[in-house]
Amino acid sequence: MKKVWIGVVVVIIALIAWLVSGYNGLVQMDEQVNGQWSQVETQLQRRNDLIPNLVNTVKGYASHEQEAIKAVADARARLGGAKSVKEASEANDQMTGALSRLLMVAENYPNLKADANFRALQDELAGTENRIAVARRDYNQSVQAFNAKVRTFPTSVYAGMFGFSAKDYFEASKEAQQVPKVSF
Repeated sequence: MKKVWIGVVVVIIALIAWLVSGYNGLVQMDEQVNGQWSQVETQLQRRNDLIPNLVNTVKGYASHEQEAIKAVADARARLGGAKSVKEASEANDQMTGALSRLLMVAENYPNLKADANFRALQDELAGTENRIAVARRDYNQSVQAFNAKVRTFPTSVYAGMFGFSAKDYFEASKEAQQVPKVSF
């Protein structure tokens, strides 16, 4: 009888150790996802910080192109106010479209295209867009690993008990796949 109790105690201790280990793994993966999201937000903020300089440079040459300039300002405000991954993703799509239209406007001003400040800002923006793409990819890979872990048996059994649920991907909207139309 004593051996049975020892066996039961060993099984209970092993089960507790397995649950603690699983919980700690989920916490680490959750923190990985949060850290990757922070990188996305950092790059989005970097882009937001560049935009006023770009807009002011374009304003100097193309003061009558207020619609494109307003679209960038509105998108920047929406991105700055995003509270969730979904809101940030939608605002990012709006920003990408607005910047595309602004850069198309700039194409119609040869003096602006030749301006060193504009070229430098455009290069910075291109580099930032690449950084956003990399941060977004890294975030989505972390989310994929986390979501797979949370949804896989037996982790799915205790993940819900501990409050872990699937995370949202940072995805482009359907509209982002269409090239923006600019007419003059």
